[in-house]
Amino acid sequence: MKRLKLLSSVFLMFIFAGLNAQESEQKESKQEGHINQNKFRQMYQEFATPNQYRTASGAPGPQYYQNEADYKMDIVLDEKTSVLSGTETITYHNNSPQDLEYLWVQLDQNIRKKDAPEKDGEGMAPVSTAAGFANKFLEEPFDGGFNIEEVSRNGSPLKYTINQTMMRVDMAQPLKSGESYTFKIKWNYNVNNHVTNRARSGYELFPKDGNKAYVIAQFFPRMAVYNDVEGWQNYQFWGNGEFALPFGNYEVNITVPADHVMEATGELQNRKEVYSKEMMKRYEQAKKSYDKPVMIVTQEEAEKAEKNVSTKTKTWKYKADMVRDFAFSTSRKFILDMMAVDVMGKDVMAISLYPKEGNPLWEQWSTRAVASTLKSYSAHTFQYPYHKAVSVHAKNQGMEYPMICWNYGRPDEDGNYSDRTKFGMISVIIHEVGHNYFPMIVNSDERQWGWMDEGINTFVQYLAEQEFAKEYPEAIAPATKYPSRRGEPSKIVPYMKGNQDYIAPIMSNPEHVYQLGNNAYGKPATALNILRETVMGRELFDYAFKTYSHRWMFKHPTPEDFFRTMEDASSVDLDWFWRGWFYTTDFVDIGIKEVNKYYVTDTPTKAGREMLQRYGTTPEETKALYVVSEEDEEFNEDMKNKSLLENSETLQAYIMDNFSEEERKKIKAPKYFYQVVFEKPGGLVMPLIFEITYADGTKEKKTLPVQIWRKNDTVVSKVIPTNKEITNITIDPDLETADVDVSNNSWPKNENMNEFEEFKNSAQD
Repeated sequence: MKRLKLLSSVFLMFIFAGLNAQESEQKESKQEGHINQNKFRQMYQEFATPNQYRTASGAPGPQYYQNEADYKMDIVLDEKTSVLSGTETITYHNNSPQDLEYLWVQLDQNIRKKDAPEKDGEGMAPVSTAAGFANKFLEEPFDGGFNIEEVSRNGSPLKYTINQTMMRVDMAQPLKSGESYTFKIKWNYNVNNHVTNRARSGYELFPKDGNKAYVIAQFFPRMAVYNDVEGWQNYQFWGNGEFALPFGNYEVNITVPADHVMEATGELQNRKEVYSKEMMKRYEQAKKSYDKPVMIVTQEEAEKAEKNVSTKTKTWKYKADMVRDFAFSTSRKFILDMMAVDVMGKDVMAISLYPKEGNPLWEQWSTRAVASTLKSYSAHTFQYPYHKAVSVHAKNQGMEYPMICWNYGRPDEDGNYSDRTKFGMISVIIHEVGHNYFPMIVNSDERQWGWMDEGINTFVQYLAEQEFAKEYPEAIAPATKYPSRRGEPSKIVPYMKGNQDYIAPIMSNPEHVYQLGNNAYGKPATALNILRETVMGRELFDYAFKTYSHRWMFKHPTPEDFFRTMEDASSVDLDWFWRGWFYTTDFVDIGIKEVNKYYVTDTPTKAGREMLQRYGTTPEETKALYVVSEEDEEFNEDMKNKSLLENSETLQAYIMDNFSEEERKKIKAPKYFYQVVFEKPGGLVMPLIFEITYADGTKEKKTLPVQIWRKNDTVVSKVIPTNKEITNITIDPDLETADVDVSNNSWPKNENMNEFEEFKNSAQD
């Protein structure tokens, strides 16, 4: 059979020779030199050079380091004035090999200072909400920035300089490598209404009962990151780029009205002091309840607290080790429920905190969504290391912090809600709880690379949503699949084929992109889903993804660390994928240019004579095979009804002379030879997936690796030998590649396909 394969190779060489010769001539005619623009070239120009801190494999290097910051804080919330004040003692550990001349502290609340600089231009919108219009043009600008009362060390004031949202603290002597520095900051600020000004933290006012629910974050001056990549990460906070933070240990005491119910980052140290006896009893029950949440504070109890405002205070004490941030939520309106979750053999508490306005939706699905998320994410990454995960109801919010997050999803005043509201709530809970993994543990730099937390997290969110549907089929009935908003390739098509003036590469700072949702969430999530399902396969992808997750737990990875690890752990060359999907705004568009049916004959053809002449020989000197299509002048109808061997005595003779009788019995001579010419109007290279439909109704799916585009980025051909007549060929039949134009995906061409797909894509969006 080796000889038959050799014969086939020779035969295919003849078919391709004309096309290859033409391509070669075109390339040779370009006399000017050019830089390497091949889509498969190495990523050395884009990637940072490996070093002792970050290796070429994508793993931390032998000299990798990260600095840490420990906090001890006393926080007081004055509910009457909505002023938050605090005193914090920071101990900063310089684990870097460099001595540090000064320290940088983040003052994120300063983005809400009255005199904060405008970050974007604006025009007069043709339509606006009453709240948005009043907040912008009618109300006195809110002044919510930090009031720094004191920066000191051992009772002596320290010199400091505030530059918008960053504060430089000047030390008397450089902080030497391996040493620590302790200093104190005293501050206060006015807490904003996060509903009216769309902030990440603040309070919501409930006019009917006059109470507020607080979700408090970015509330204290926080140390910036110092690392081997950028030195101090002191890029200003403009609102979209989130946070870059070092790990550390926290001891936080928070004083609030005595009738408030609270949850926060960390483990509650004085539960018996702040919980009632009944709450403690229910809490112990919740620790053993794995199938349903236990109400720690009921709706009836919360409604009673709304009407009887306490004038006393309580201090809640929390301790958290190895976290990168701290946040809390507090209100007398809160209902509290909990259940235990077995996460890979470890008990974790899934917790929800919400006002009555969130019911009945929240008591039904919030804590269950938290529990399902912890199991799904841990299965795809690593065992969840903390003792709890908390979902807090906050109108219009979706924001994440270690162990706690804010989530939207509110029924109407009668308690009714649509599927859109329900799935929106479940999805945002999965997403925000998932952020515990990315970036709260795999601690990427959100200020620079928004996609590393949002995009990677949205990808795992998609997996977790589908697994939630399997665990709770009643939540999605009568449907059988979770209606994920992002992740499936077809969902990103409208964005990728949009106006290039308003599309930026994924590898852009989040402050510089036009469509943050698509850029940082949707497109990278889709790319990773395609990488898993279509390019690498689940087994290779999942192993590599877990490897990345484990390597960078409680560390600070860069994009290159992710890219390199995915290749290092899978042995799949992905330079073409990272460059195309992450560094450009190219899109996928692969089509069928033409399909030709060929027959074999012994009769010399015009094209065959010309080729032999170029090789310096003639038909009389060469026992050659010739191919003709139905459009060629040498074609005759008799060829259709004959087999390959019947059409060529030359081929018959070769087989008789070179194959044994046993080998001849195994020969399957195809009747037809189809040459399919694929074209690629789009810039992205992708595997070539196509489905063949035969005249007898059977179908066959084929996948050619992406490397088929290495030598020609615009057109490639594939010969399909078959005994059955082909009636249809369709590229990407299952919409795996985010192809932006499927009107050229079929042969014969479906003239109505383009209009239909336009409608389908717009409906999916």
